[in-house]
Amino acid sequence: MIRINLLGGVPKARRGGGKSRPAPEYAVGGGDGPSTLIFILVGFALATAVWFFWDGRINAENKDLQAKMAKAMQENQRLAEVKAHYEATQRQAEAFRRRVGVINELKVKQTGPQELLDLVATTVNASDAVWLDAMTDDGKALTFSGMALSPNSVADLMANLQKTGKFKSVEIKEAVQDSTFKDLQAFKFELVCERLPDSQSKPDTSKAAGAASKS
Repeated sequence: MIRINLLGGVPKARRGGGKSRPAPEYAVGGGDGPSTLIFILVGFALATAVWFFWDGRINAENKDLQAKMAKAMQENQRLAEVKAHYEATQRQAEAFRRRVGVINELKVKQTGPQELLDLVATTVNASDAVWLDAMTDDGKALTFSGMALSPNSVADLMANLQKTGKFKSVEIKEAVQDSTFKDLQAFKFELVCERLPDSQSKPDTSKAAGAASKS
């Protein structure tokens, strides 16, 4: 506190030896410093400001996270649609491949016997003094019956059939002389040719060339 003497100078002592009365003093300014309430208000204001700052930041991060999640869900849905379309395309392609396989298999089954008949006819034509009367096919083996002018002709036919690469074995089932031909020696024969699977059959190109040269 600042004390100011408004009368100026030192007060004179009263006459009669009495004690002088001190000059009146006036206080300028106020209090002993900032009050506790001010500190509380300032702290509360700071705490409120910090809370609003963090709340705003958390809200912003939450909104950003929600936006990213929504985008990720959209991308996941798009990828799921792409995957479903790809799987459907794969199923269609697989069905198409199976359909083509069945068609090719049917073609093989249709043309296989015809090709085999042509091969047998070529082989018989390449064998001298032999002709066929009948042929049966049970799916596993071909059975030929025919006539030959000599046993050697039958042996040549068996060898030529074996060279085609279409048969696992060629065996003679019967070979007897035909008595109906009095002026000509003839033999009735029956051959059984066990077929090879198509995947294992290997036509002999050298035989075909030889057959062509003989014909």
